[in-house]
Amino acid sequence: MAKKAAPAAKVSGKLQFQSWIETFDFGKELKVKNEITGYVYFLGVDDTAKFSSLVQAHALEWQAKSLKQSEKEVVSFVGSQGPVWILRPRKKTTVGHDGLIDEAAYTWARDQFGSLAAHFKAQQIKAVQIEFHGTEGIQDLGALTGMDMAAYSFRQFVDGKQLVDLPKVALKKSLGAWDKNVVKEASLRARAVNVARHMVNLPPNDLNPKSFAEMATKRLGFPKNTKVTVWDTKKLVQEKMGLHVAVGQGAENGPCMVHLKYRPTKKSSLKPVAFVGKGITFDTGGLDIKPSSAMRLMKKDMGGAASVIALAQWAADSNYPGPLDFYLALAENAVDGKSFRPSDVITARNGMKVEIDNTDAEGRLVLADVLDVACTQKAADEAEVVIDVATLTGAIKVGLGAEIAGLFSNDDELATALTKAGQRAGDLNWRMPLFEKYWGDLASPFADCKNSGGGFGGAITAALFLQRFVRGKKWAHLDVYAWTDKAQGALLSSGGSGQPVQCLIEFLNARLTK
Repeated sequence: MAKKAAPAAKVSGKLQFQSWIETFDFGKELKVKNEITGYVYFLGVDDTAKFSSLVQAHALEWQAKSLKQSEKEVVSFVGSQGPVWILRPRKKTTVGHDGLIDEAAYTWARDQFGSLAAHFKAQQIKAVQIEFHGTEGIQDLGALTGMDMAAYSFRQFVDGKQLVDLPKVALKKSLGAWDKNVVKEASLRARAVNVARHMVNLPPNDLNPKSFAEMATKRLGFPKNTKVTVWDTKKLVQEKMGLHVAVGQGAENGPCMVHLKYRPTKKSSLKPVAFVGKGITFDTGGLDIKPSSAMRLMKKDMGGAASVIALAQWAADSNYPGPLDFYLALAENAVDGKSFRPSDVITARNGMKVEIDNTDAEGRLVLADVLDVACTQKAADEAEVVIDVATLTGAIKVGLGAEIAGLFSNDDELATALTKAGQRAGDLNWRMPLFEKYWGDLASPFADCKNSGGGFGGAITAALFLQRFVRGKKWAHLDVYAWTDKAQGALLSSGGSGQPVQCLIEFLNARLTK
């Protein structure tokens, strides 16, 4: 008798991400008795006099002299009134590359303040007084975003215990007033990042193409400005999306495409931007099965779709003033008697015939058909720019590591805008070449092309494959990792990283100032 599949975890109910910074007392002094209290000071500039006065106010007599001589950006000690942290960004020299990988003021504040949450938990601090002294809006945004990102914990979220071990916070600002818009934007930005992280963290017996679609239609609670449409497997077949169908045909839950159509309430002169996310909810490699070590983290192979739906959430909740479209290419690459095979020749939605060289090069297949959908919209819905996001190749991680996404684009202006947005947002990418000569590696005697080539330049050939499906549109492709293997900055545990949500938010905001 065949064994029944393991039951999926419960996925009903809306996802409610609680904001830590929305509980802060802004502009107030902390009034707490008989509790462990911490003090945090953020100096917007390297103010030596202010730093010395803070040390003098909190340090014990034997501590003061050595602390005042410290050159560190973050000085921490336990003083007369409790634990103290003084943060002061020091002047840095550029590392070159036209400043495109330099640490931005936003990034420094985000990661420093995000990491403080771990210290608060470790020291069981119940209340914290924070003072921002002479900071600019971008520093405020980074610090608040980092703290809200740090409030997310997968286990606490699923156990219904969000924010339980975080302290009360009173936050005041000297030399300036609070900008309520900055506080709101920090909350929305952090929520978007944490939505993407949570989606990636969900186990594959919980998240599949069907339940992912339910996230979009029911659980994330999109407002009326966003219309959600799901194309099930039958519809994909009708649309002749042979590549997308083939990848998911071996799984219990068949492939589907989700389209989130966001339109602002006020008429906009901006043209639509379309985002396409790879959503392979689990990737065994198919019949070209992965070794167990390579399969271990393949629940994260929907990281592109996670970032795209999170970006849609941000746009809808922010009332973004321009039209946007978000497409999720969802499938599970499973091993089954119905799975697609090496040597199969499959016809794509745009009419290209593709020979399957390797079933583990499946992400580009689902993206190809959905890119064609995004690039064939007409009239007012025609996209001016199309950007896809995918955990596509291991090759790009070998070259750029986990924190820098590979960027491919057929438009120099678009590529520059994305790279600069990534630098400002601390969500980096680096442009790679669309070297056309390598297209020959995908040549096939039986079809228009193969879906993968030789052992060299794998990230480039994957991007060249996708380029054949964008119909000449301005297009960019972000090859991402979407995961952090260790706690760092505002990410207090390994797991989904939310890459490249902050970059894309910054990119969209910059379009408004052109």
